[in-house]
Formats: sequence, C-alpha cells, structure tokens
Amino acid sequence: MIVQLIKNLRILPRWVIIFIDLFFIAFSTILAYLLRFNFSIADLNANNYWEGVALYSGFGLLSILLTDSYKGIIRYTGIEDGSRIFYMVILNMALVSVTNLILFYNIQKNLIPYSVILITFLSSFLFLFNYRLLVKYIFSYYKQAILKNFRVLIFGAGQTGIVTRHVINSTPRMQVVGFLEDDGYKVGKVLDGIKIFDAKPAVVNRLITDLGVDELIITAKELSLERKNELVDTCIQHKVKVRTVPPVGKWVRGELSFSQIKEINIEELLGRESIRLDSERVESDLAGKCVMITGAAGSIGSEIARQVIQFKPERVVLVDQAESPLYDIERELRLTHSQVNISSHLADITVAERVDPIFREFTPDLIYHAAAYKHVPMMESNPAEAVTCNILGTKLLADLAVKYKVKKFVMISTDKAVNPTNVMGCSKRIAEIYVQSLNNYQVSTSVGQTAFVTTRFGNVLGSNGSVIPLFKSQIREGGPVTVTHPDISRFFMTIPEACQLVLEAGTMGNGGEVFVFDMGKSVKILDLAKKMIRLSGLEPERDIKIVFTGIREGEKLYEELLTTSENTLPTHHPKILIGRVKEYSYKDINNYVELFNDLVYDKNELKMVALMKELVPEYRSNYSRYEVLDK
Repeated sequence: MIVQLIKNLRILPRWVIIFIDLFFIAFSTILAYLLRFNFSIADLNANNYWEGVALYSGFGLLSILLTDSYKGIIRYTGIEDGSRIFYMVILNMALVSVTNLILFYNIQKNLIPYSVILITFLSSFLFLFNYRLLVKYIFSYYKQAILKNFRVLIFGAGQTGIVTRHVINSTPRMQVVGFLEDDGYKVGKVLDGIKIFDAKPAVVNRLITDLGVDELIITAKELSLERKNELVDTCIQHKVKVRTVPPVGKWVRGELSFSQIKEINIEELLGRESIRLDSERVESDLAGKCVMITGAAGSIGSEIARQVIQFKPERVVLVDQAESPLYDIERELRLTHSQVNISSHLADITVAERVDPIFREFTPDLIYHAAAYKHVPMMESNPAEAVTCNILGTKLLADLAVKYKVKKFVMISTDKAVNPTNVMGCSKRIAEIYVQSLNNYQVSTSVGQTAFVTTRFGNVLGSNGSVIPLFKSQIREGGPVTVTHPDISRFFMTIPEACQLVLEAGTMGNGGEVFVFDMGKSVKILDLAKKMIRLSGLEPERDIKIVFTGIREGEKLYEELLTTSENTLPTHHPKILIGRVKEYSYKDINNYVELFNDLVYDKNELKMVALMKELVPEYRSNYSRYEVLDK
C-alpha cells in the first residue's frame, strides 16, 4: 500500500500547503504564549491570547500570499524555499509589531507582548522549514528503500566517489550499497554513511552476490589498466554493468550529472598506460607557428588538431573534403581555443588548383599529413582511388611543401605498409618512399629545406571504419557479430596515444626517418568481440551469435611493425623507434609516380597494381584477385 501511495503521490494542492502553514503559525503563537506565561492558563486568559493568535494567524495568511512561500514543491525543498519562508515570517512579525505599536499609541496597551512576537518568529520559522525538510527526507527514504531496483558499488572512496554517490542516490531506481577501495587504510571505515569494502577480487565476488549488486561505477582515475581489466572481468562473470566517471575537468559547469556516467567502453580496456609527452620540445616546434593538417576531419586528423592547438600555434589550417565533419572540428576548436586563428578549407588534396592557393596564402611552417584512403577491401576494389589519394595526393603536398619552404612535413602511415599484402598498404609504402627520397634528394642537392618525417602505427581504437564501431553497431542490432577468421589479430592504440606519438616523433625527426611506434601486444579479434558482447550484458553465442565471414581481400592474419632490434633503432622515447627501411633514388621513384599518373588516367587497374608490385617487390597479394600478378 505504501509503495503504491508513493508511486501515485502527486504535488499537493497549494491550498493544503497554505492550511498547513497557517496551522504551524497558530501553533507557534500558542506555544509562545505558553512559554511566556509559564503555562499559566489564568495569565493567558488575562492577556487575551486568543486575539493575539487570531491576529498573528491573519497576518500570517497575508504574508504567505505576498511572499509566495506556499508555491514550492515540498519534496524538493531547498535553500530558495528556506529564504522565502524566512522573508514570510519576517514580514509577519513586522505586520504584527506595527499593529502593536498603533494600538499602544491609541489605547496605551500592547495586544501581544513583544516577547511572544519574538518567540513566535523563531518557532514558526523552525516549524515551517523543518516540516518541509522532514517530508523531503521521508519521501527520499521511501524512494530509496522501496522503489529503487538497481544496487550500485562505487570503486574509489574519494571526493569523486562522494559526488558520484550523491548523483546516484538522487537518480530514480538506483541506490549505492557500498564503496570499494584498494587503500587498506580506508577499508572498513564509513564514508557518507556507506561502508568501504576491500576491492580484492575474492571480496568483490562475494559482495556482488551478497549485496545483489547490479552495477559498478569506477571513479578512481589513477587505476592501472591491468587493475581495471581485473575489475571488469569480475563484473562480466556476474553480469554486472560497469560504468566510469569522466575527469572532473569535463563535468558540466563543475557539476557531475548522471548522464555523464557512461558505460565503460572497450577502448578504455585496450589502451595502455598514459604517455609522457616531451611537452617543451613539442611546444618549441608548434608555438607561434602556422600548422596545416590534412584529413583534419578524420579521426586521426581531428585529434592531431585538438592536441596541436594546445601548444598555442599562431594559426591552424584545417584541410579536408568532408564538409560536415570539417565544420564540426572547426566549431569545437573555436569554442575551446578562441585565441588561435583557425582556417578551414574544403579541398581535395589531389587537385593542385585547389591546394596550391592554400599553401600560397598561409605558407605553413609544419604539415601533418593525415589525409588518406585506408579501408583495405574498399581500396582492393578501387586501386585507382588508392593511387590517386595516397600516392599522387601525397606527392602533390610534398612538392608544394618544398616549393613554399615548409619546415617540416609529417606523414601519417600505417603498419600495413610493412610487407604489404593489399593495395592500400602498398600505396602507403610508396608514399613513404616518395617523401623519404625527396628528403634525401634535398639534402644531396640543397634544393629545399623541408624535413620529411614518416610515422607508422597500427589500428587505432574507435577510428572511422575500424572494427570496434562495427562490433558496437552489430551488438546494438542484436547480432550477429562478424569476424573474418578465428585466428586474426591486430595491434591497437588509442587515438590520443597515436596522435601524441605523432607529435613527439615529428618533433624529434630531422628528415628522412620512418618512425615506428611500439604497439604493445596484439589482440585476437575474436577475443575482442566476445569481451564487447559481455560488456553489453550479453553472452556470446547464446544472446549474440559470432559468425566467421572469411578473410577479406588483401587482409593479413597478423600485422607487422618492424619492431625487432634487427630492423629498428632506438630513440629517447621508449615507444618510438626508427625503422631501417630500403632507400630509393628520387629520380627513380619520381618516374614511377609519373607512370601511375598515366595509368590512373587510362583506368588500367591491372597494370597499375603490377607497377606497384614492381616498385615494392615485397608486396604479395593476399586473398585478392591480384594474386595472379605474383606468379
């Protein structure tokens, strides 16, 4: 019955609130008389207390109406409601006091003793405000104790944990049942009325069962990836959802809302410990400079833009041919860094008539070249597009960089350029060859001053077209989740991490280097799919089917990065190595690129791919129609 009453409870009519307030004003007046005259009924009657109560109540009604103190919703009583009540009792006291003075002036007698007025003032405020708080508390208690279904554990008994607790307890159908902590000093203590438990796996396992936990919210920011994965794996076993709280700096107006507490995503579990960027060196390269970013609307290019702008360049020039995403990143940067000049340009990097004027107008100091076609199967079907964008587009930009005396040109490449098995990977390798040979040609002939640097890394988590957004979409739709092969594996890196390393490598490069990033351990795509399904509260094969679709054209089972000591050289940064790669003559590669231009014009795809294999002999097609060219 109580449950149903609370569920059906609506806002009280305002006349009811007025009636209750008047009752407490009258009661406060009677109490004041009793206290003033030591509960003597004879003295009360001798001092006309009924007239005093009537006068105080009458002016009380007038004060209530004038101050709108009755309009607040009692269950949500706050400081503003308290202020209105205070103003109301002040006004009530003032009206009674003025009336008292007028009567004293005319009949030389006070209707109400001033001590009664003062006591009534104090007690009425206490009664009126505190009964509202009591109603609020009772309503909140029953909401939490009876109506809430989801029981929550919070990992991290710190300030963020306390804030999160208040947010959760103010959220319908949710209740915090405990804190978890690795800090032994805090274990066993009570924080904000909630007990702190040990976060050891065995204890967490028991707590989830004993307390009937539905969700775990991670608030600790210094938690290692290993520890985070351990907690998540424990929760997955019990089908407990895991959420995370964003950093304090991302709270809206400094306050945390429930909408900001997001379900943990796979990117947070696959990334690695944070990178220490040599900020001083990067800032010396970027501060006060004009920086151009191609492919600025893409996942990598946009993140490079976000990181570059933090080092206070004089201007950032954004170039891309995707209209809406380019608008979005420009707007984002303008909102966060209004002091930096930002220029956006819709342009195809393969069209000289469009790109040359941009160089001529801004004469950039640095270029981060992230524009590229990167989808392996798509480029396998459209080799001319891969050649046009990845090879000819890169050549155009590199040549313009020399022409306009750009100080540094940083090209973003891929692990698929290592022993390529597909058109996309080979096109990126040829682009690497061109910029490296152009750099060496400048050095040997002194015809230019641009330092060309290449950075090479594997898959980035959450980038456009990557497997993770695909899996998320498939899980949302109820499956199946498609995996090409049970043994296929990939290296992964977060987008911010990859871009940090790009900035670091770009800073340390003197020209001609191919920097290779340490991608850590490779991840089996099948294991990734299973974990993502379980993170969604579902079970692989039972709730979501996993279907093997077969290796796609040009795909490898395992990616390569040239990270062994035999083919790399170390740098001062442990995650950045210099790849030992074959060097080419600029004259030879330039002739090849001109031939590609002719073949694109003639639309001869087979000859185009054959020429790529001639230039890059290690390119051997995999599961592709171009395998015939390898025989």
